[in-house]
Amino acid sequence: MKQTRPYPRVTVTRKAERSIVAGHPWVYGTELTGAGPYENGGLVDVLSPRGSYLGTGFINDRSKIRVRLISRNANDRFDEAFYERRLRYAWEYRKAVMGGDLSCCRVIFGEADQFPGLTVDRFSNILVAQTLSLGIEKIKPMLFRLLHRILAEDGQKIDGIYERNDSAIRGLEGLEQNKGFFPLEGLPVPQETKTRITENGIDYLVDFENGQKTGFFLDQKYNRRAVARLCRGRRVLDCFTDTGSFALNAAKNGAERVRAVDISETAVGAAKANARLNGLQDRVDFEAANVFDLLPRLAEQAAGEYDLVILDPPAFTKSRRTVSGAERGYKEINYRAMKLLPRGGYLATCSCSHFMTEELFRRVLRSAAADAQVSLRQVEARRQAPDHPILWNVPETDYLKFYIFQVV
Repeated sequence: MKQTRPYPRVTVTRKAERSIVAGHPWVYGTELTGAGPYENGGLVDVLSPRGSYLGTGFINDRSKIRVRLISRNANDRFDEAFYERRLRYAWEYRKAVMGGDLSCCRVIFGEADQFPGLTVDRFSNILVAQTLSLGIEKIKPMLFRLLHRILAEDGQKIDGIYERNDSAIRGLEGLEQNKGFFPLEGLPVPQETKTRITENGIDYLVDFENGQKTGFFLDQKYNRRAVARLCRGRRVLDCFTDTGSFALNAAKNGAERVRAVDISETAVGAAKANARLNGLQDRVDFEAANVFDLLPRLAEQAAGEYDLVILDPPAFTKSRRTVSGAERGYKEINYRAMKLLPRGGYLATCSCSHFMTEELFRRVLRSAAADAQVSLRQVEARRQAPDHPILWNVPETDYLKFYIFQVV
């Protein structure tokens, strides 16, 4: 490096250099070979073993991910204008790919938007943010102020930013858990922690204080629409319904009847409330039950009763160590669903775990079909909605695998 730069320097292994050059933004603690004095959460320049500049990122020696790169351009200046450009770029991207469908969408998707560890979801008039890295934690007051201003200038009404920092992952960064409204100058703090959104023509009450993740799963938006196209006149079983989104899409789009199941009484209560909100309470039967117990019983007692089954389970694995157990879980529910369906019936199934790769998930589905003695005719293979962009050089951003099959 020829010019003098204001950031401390760290040197990394050749393995880390290859990964960075290939486009991955993480450097693990085991990949550092040298480091000058630095402040946790501050910026450092990352150098190759030969001293070449590789990038600049946030460092934190409390985290296994020691450095999270935000730029590979040695000419970047990391001032407020830099972060404003990044935020505007993220918002313009959503405007381009969501076709005006912006009232409920993911505004910032971490590394995919070059804001490592930051998630921001929009639910109508509320932004819900989750910060999972120390570097972003330190600059979030600036980021939140800028983001609110950018949206306001674009005519978007945002009444508040609510922080859902109640994730255990924060502990891995040396951060405490918390949740609550972030104070924005000139705006009163909202009194409610629920808001109303409309997705695919269906209204939902979003509990962004206590709901799963940030309050609602936006990544399945267009997958719900794809399944809904098949629902007219069909008898639908929606497993792991959560707040009822797949079930309500089915009912609204002409399903003969819908049964929706979740193990959580709280989720079922929220789903019932959403059904009433849309006048669909007489079209969907909700129940609290364990899907792993229910599917075998239905396969024995009610085979052929349903001609469309939806499987939208939570992530069965969040690490490589538990993948084999997750494979068994995914196979079990898919096998049971295939046994339950008649020939000509439809199965919509997915995995939302990055560690359950597409190759592994397809292998599980093939094995389940072989054991169930059925063939699968693929209707569609889908991913998360485009407001959750996938960077091909960052496989962690590619997590949702979604398939629609006809059982033949």
